Amino acid sequence: MAERGKQTVRDLRRGSRSTLLHRLYFEGPLSRQELGRISGLSAGSVSNVVGELIADGLVEECGSVDSDGGRPRILLQVTPDRAHLIGVDVGETQVRVALFDLALTELAASDHPLSDHGHDVDHVVELMLTGITDVLDRTGVDRATVLGVGIGVPGIVEQGEPGSDGYGVVVHSQTVGWDAVPLGRLLRAGTDLPLYVDNGAKTLGQAEMWFGAGQGARHAVVALFGSGVGACVIADGSRFRGATSSAGEWGHTKVHVGGRRCRCGSKGCLEAYVGAEALVERWGAAPPGSSEKEGLAALLTAAEDGDPDASALLVEAAEYLGAAIADLVNLFNPERIVIGGWAGLLLGPRLLPGIEAAATEYALRFPRAQTTITLGRLGPDAVTVGAATLPLTHFLTSGGELRRLAPA
Repeated sequence: MAERGKQTVRDLRRGSRSTLLHRLYFEGPLSRQELGRISGLSAGSVSNVVGELIADGLVEECGSVDSDGGRPRILLQVTPDRAHLIGVDVGETQVRVALFDLALTELAASDHPLSDHGHDVDHVVELMLTGITDVLDRTGVDRATVLGVGIGVPGIVEQGEPGSDGYGVVVHSQTVGWDAVPLGRLLRAGTDLPLYVDNGAKTLGQAEMWFGAGQGARHAVVALFGSGVGACVIADGSRFRGATSSAGEWGHTKVHVGGRRCRCGSKGCLEAYVGAEALVERWGAAPPGSSEKEGLAALLTAAEDGDPDASALLVEAAEYLGAAIADLVNLFNPERIVIGGWAGLLLGPRLLPGIEAAATEYALRFPRAQTTITLGRLGPDAVTVGAATLPLTHFLTSGGELRRLAPA
């Protein structure tokens, strides 16, 4: 038995594979020589590990570049179609399931509006399982190549025991009526795929940090602005979770003591003033029978057409958001704040100047001067992409674990 804390040869090999896979995934295509230079591994180690990764079908040659006076250098990249990922967004109005290759190219998507059952747990689980089956059937993808299902949910997620493939995941979400829901166990009854579950704002945050507006930042906050409001806090490049993984419930910080009743049951929450549901309700002039998204779009159109009530409501919303962002600046000192989510991207172009002005007014001057506020780049479905990064993270960290894959 290896001594505690002492790495075995297998651990070192897995670490080297993980290092090279990370470099190729985020910085590739790269040559073997470049991999050696940026990874710190010896030329012999790079050659051996790359040979293993190619033999496993995880890495492939993808062209060449000229070298200084020598033979052309062969470029390498992660093989995009070697494995697949599924991302699920349990939203306020629908469940969205999407299938991706390793390059996070979307191959198929399946949208399932929530019925009159709302967020009834059995109903949501049924929609998720139906969507998973649908995207696999329509693409013909072999289930054996699916690394796992990543799921973004509203609320606080208890992860359960490590290595349980998501079986022990429990979700607490006051806003949708979930109290200690054993989501992992319920899903396991309908699928044997590995499950990775996290808060939707945190999955959005990971996606924007990896591929969107957060790239290059070490300290950031990615805000999800939809029916509800949440945030993902990035501290020194890692998602900050807190003692029980509930860090980032920004929508339930208070902006008005004794104010409007929030969906969580408390009063004066930020979400009760700037969440899409709250904005449409406060406006009170949405077309009868319109959905939440249609109602918010109508509010924006009315404001752009000069409706004084709609305009005043959006000006107030920008100030609330700016003041709440000032709190983030003062508390976490981020270098960048990214506003995402479908409602954030819909209203962002109009609200951003007001948000920036209010943040400047309410935040301490020095940290505010170091913080940029910008809109997300990944579109309204970024939570689904972020959910897919959960099994992708395990894949890269494990050095390309293929325990559920057929041979290349």
